[in-house]
Amino acid sequence: MKRLAFALAISLALPATAQDITEAEMRAFHNSLFTLDSHIDIAGDFMTASLDPGGLNRAQVNLPGMRIGGLDGGFFIVYTRQSPNTDDGIAEMRAMAEARYRALERMFLAYPDQIALATTADEAEEIHASGRLVALMGMENAAGLGDSIDDVPMWADRGIRYVSLTHFGHNLFSGSSNPRPEYDDAPEDPGLSDLGSDLIAALNDHGIMVDISHVGKVSSMEAIELSRTPVIASHSTVKAVHDNARGLDDEQLRAIAEMGGVAQITAFRSYIAPVDEGLTAAIGELRDRLGLLNSADFSTASPATLEEYARERDSLRDEFPDVTLDQFLDHLDHAVEVAGIDHVGLSGDFDGGGGVDGWDAAADSFNVTRALLERGYSEEDIRKIWGENLLRVLRATEEAAVR
Repeated sequence: MKRLAFALAISLALPATAQDITEAEMRAFHNSLFTLDSHIDIAGDFMTASLDPGGLNRAQVNLPGMRIGGLDGGFFIVYTRQSPNTDDGIAEMRAMAEARYRALERMFLAYPDQIALATTADEAEEIHASGRLVALMGMENAAGLGDSIDDVPMWADRGIRYVSLTHFGHNLFSGSSNPRPEYDDAPEDPGLSDLGSDLIAALNDHGIMVDISHVGKVSSMEAIELSRTPVIASHSTVKAVHDNARGLDDEQLRAIAEMGGVAQITAFRSYIAPVDEGLTAAIGELRDRLGLLNSADFSTASPATLEEYARERDSLRDEFPDVTLDQFLDHLDHAVEVAGIDHVGLSGDFDGGGGVDGWDAAADSFNVTRALLERGYSEEDIRKIWGENLLRVLRATEEAAVR
């Protein structure tokens, strides 16, 4: 069980180079860290009989897996899949956000001795010091708020500490990096709407970090300009290493850093590197056979279907070449080079499609620390990357709140 006192006890005890560090010393160092993943999704059947986070199961993140891998906590996500921006669509999105929140609430009630909700950076550190796992909450897609900013105070009181302005598809607040033609989205990013500008101010006022992952570049740069607190990208990659619509370019990385924010680099295969064509085709055939063609299908599929999909998908990944932890860390290296060591962090995007060979679940989290040591990152660097940078931004956001 990790303790801050233990962290202090071994501080600065590592040899000068990774070649001189034993496996036991690496693990001891990893166990001294306060490790936070900035984006942990939950499935639609989370906290039901078919998917209880208290046991080992198909989920990439569960409480035993976090203990096994030395992942101390993270931002669990109140996710909203984008629907059409109609009255019915807006009602559906609000209901989805509410359902995800209630599932997380049930976890906190069911396992109070194992995991607790933190609403401030200080609370996160206090919970960690107590030996429990730390949960913070983020909202992915501001469309979960509905068609106004009236619910921002309620979500702040519930503990939401960042809001991603969009997901896949433009919403009433912002342009997305991935417009949805089927919803008549314009191919270009329209920028923040007036309601989106009001949302930035409301998030600042209520101590909620502004998240620009999934946000189009025009909208993201406008958000950075408008926000009076540092912004985050909770789960993004970098275009310079592998170009994709969800990536951040160097201008965005510098803008995040210049205003004190943090880019959390995410281990999502197709955003990291080209995925083997044979693997893509095989997984496509699997999804077609199981009727899992889109996110809505995954949300409504039976537990047995999801178990079968996870099992067969993992088998296929063993059969074909996979995107690796090293390729993921190439993105991190570039972000450090452009934005600086104080402005980067880590995200798995687990249970939302994320993972690479070597860090494919919370239980694999030690592998990241070992690889960072082998790449020459210092103890101080790794502490910042694994959570200190993100907590610094959270504290700055708390201090700027006016509620």
